[in-house]
Amino acid sequence: MITLVLIGFLGGLVTGISPCILPVLPVIFVAGAAAGLEDDPNGSDASGPVSAADNGERTGSTTAEGPARIPVGAAASADPAGATAGSVGSGTRPVAPPVGPTASPPAQRGQVRRQRRPVAVVAGLVLSFAVFTLVGSWMLTLLGLPQDLLRWIGLVILGLVGLGLIVPVVGQWLERPFARLARGRQRSEAGGFVLGMSLGLVFVPCAGPVLTAIAVVSANHRYGFSSILLTASFALGIAVPLLVFAVLGQGLAERMSSVRARAAATRKVIGAVLVVTALVIGLNLTDGLQRAVPGYTNALQSHIETNASATQALERVTGNAVSGGLASCTPASPVLQRCGPAPAISGISHWLNTPGDRPLSLSRLKGRVVLVDFWTYSCINCQRTLPHLEAWNRAYARYGLTVIGVHTPEFAFEHVTSDVARAAAQLGVSYPIAQDNGYTTWDAYKNNYWPAEYLVDSTGTIRHVDFGEGQYGQTESFIRHLLVAADPKVDLPAPTDVADLTPDEPTTPESYLGYQHGTPNLAGETVVEDQMTPYQAPTTVPADEYAYSGNWSIGKEASTAGTGAGLSLSFQARDVYLVLGGTGTVEVSVDGRPTRSVTVGGEPQLYQLVGSSTSQRGLLSLAVQPGVQAYDFTFG
Repeated sequence: MITLVLIGFLGGLVTGISPCILPVLPVIFVAGAAAGLEDDPNGSDASGPVSAADNGERTGSTTAEGPARIPVGAAASADPAGATAGSVGSGTRPVAPPVGPTASPPAQRGQVRRQRRPVAVVAGLVLSFAVFTLVGSWMLTLLGLPQDLLRWIGLVILGLVGLGLIVPVVGQWLERPFARLARGRQRSEAGGFVLGMSLGLVFVPCAGPVLTAIAVVSANHRYGFSSILLTASFALGIAVPLLVFAVLGQGLAERMSSVRARAAATRKVIGAVLVVTALVIGLNLTDGLQRAVPGYTNALQSHIETNASATQALERVTGNAVSGGLASCTPASPVLQRCGPAPAISGISHWLNTPGDRPLSLSRLKGRVVLVDFWTYSCINCQRTLPHLEAWNRAYARYGLTVIGVHTPEFAFEHVTSDVARAAAQLGVSYPIAQDNGYTTWDAYKNNYWPAEYLVDSTGTIRHVDFGEGQYGQTESFIRHLLVAADPKVDLPAPTDVADLTPDEPTTPESYLGYQHGTPNLAGETVVEDQMTPYQAPTTVPADEYAYSGNWSIGKEASTAGTGAGLSLSFQARDVYLVLGGTGTVEVSVDGRPTRSVTVGGEPQLYQLVGSSTSQRGLLSLAVQPGVQAYDFTFG
């Protein structure tokens, strides 16, 4: 259990500083800034709806006729000595005089309440997010309500709170129910808490393994102590960085006299921020920004949430431990594997982007290569993979590739077919989409990640599995290999060219050894196309470049070795791979030290030449037997 709590809490911490918090960050920041402003004597609270009854806490000294309302700033000059019970029907709550040295003046109590508002906002956010992520879908299904109802409730509340700060009449109308609930007690934090609750309904963090486990538990209604503990620790982890942002906003407002001097105008600006945020989130206008911002927390998240201990702990929560052929299949393997028959795509509620929205089946797709991609439209990590999937669909569909996006929802609102269709259109997804609302296909594949790719060959066997972002060059290389295996006569187009935005340590870029891609990484040599030609490598190979030596015939897609053929590559990477075909051997050396001998035979495939636990800068030297074909260097 301790491991589960640590994984959840640390996963939440990373999520709280990820690009996924961008849509709610302005609200968190201005809610904190609002806490640095003086209370509005008319009862308005910049953190959210706050009852005018709070003025009962801000009354000063009374006269013989009853307590008098006074502005907050005047509280210090009032004489507390005359405080008595209020007159009947006065509409104010009398304040007893301070007793003893620990009693706080009303203005001091107001300041304490203001300082607690950032905590209230963040507490409301993480509480509503945790509760409704875990049980929201079940509650809505039980009540027969639309799955996106909670999201729209959150957006409406967020917009109304903002409007109430801009238009005082609306604010007073919103405050009435809180006035009745408060009954004059100290409750300035309530507005902030309600604002946070609305934010929690629209907060969509990045789907790492921890959040994925919580979503799987929610979808399958596998509630238990471990799932509640994981959800609570994850929510607390998220709360820490969000609270820091709120406190930073508070400190900024307190230190800027110009802001405090224009408190009324500042409240209207804060209200405008809330309204704009509600509109931007409601119209999904933040997606482009989030995709453009690299996932700078991916490596840290992977280190925390995908190690062996974390994976086992999360599998115990979800009950989705990998078994069968997939259990022996290494994710992101540098070579094709045989991971058993691909499970059927079943339990699909709707199909999109197929003729007449009719279903597809893997059994009827035998003879074609199929890429099964598990995704969900609000997942930013998934969104960054979509341009690659769409490019492969456009490039290879006519040559025997079928891409199927299995849309398994992470949140309740992602169950709505019309929303999935709209999001797919906005994201440019034109390949078939299977809506797996019941997690039937997800469970059949024993999947635990968004995004996740399963590459199936023409016989229906899973040959490659990859989780998360990145490794696009490797996946495309495998796709091309399997297409050729399915139809040896196929004449494939050039590989696609889509920028990989996956953040990582510095790595040598992919280098093709065929002239159709150009030779941008070739070190100072002139290529003679399609004929055996002697080459002389330079004395020093520049960083991230390669050079030929001996005799080579450089073709459109690959270079074929002749007598005395060699390749030199100056690389920066953990792992170096090369697609090789033909028949023969390749002797591998790194920095002049022989490391391995690679035997090449059969159809072209990926071979690992260098494998290291840490990234390194080195000089790779290859002695290549005549007849061996070299296609493409890739790196990991």
